[in-house]
Amino acid sequence: MSKPKKWTKPEIKKQLEERGMTLTGLAEMNGLNPNTFRAVWSRTVRPAERALADFLGTKVEELFPDRYPIRKSRILDSAKYPSLESQNSNAAVNKLVAA
Repeated sequence: MSKPKKWTKPEIKKQLEERGMTLTGLAEMNGLNPNTFRAVWSRTVRPAERALADFLGTKVEELFPDRYPIRKSRILDSAKYPSLESQNSNAAVNKLVAA
């Protein structure tokens, strides 16, 4: 499996220009404030990120990989993290001890 393309700010802007679009135009097309799209470079703005990804035909996770890390399932070591018993499993034993 090949690694996804790493997008940079200049590459994203270049792709927009090649397709005849600007950040302001994309904002107007999606009913968002143009300042929202200008802020996308410095902070997470999900609606703007989604609109950019949709326009460029890619996933948001590929466009901004540092903001959308790939989640991996974790397998915990059973020796280090033993399974917890239910509180109800010892309820009968506790009643006998208390009596």
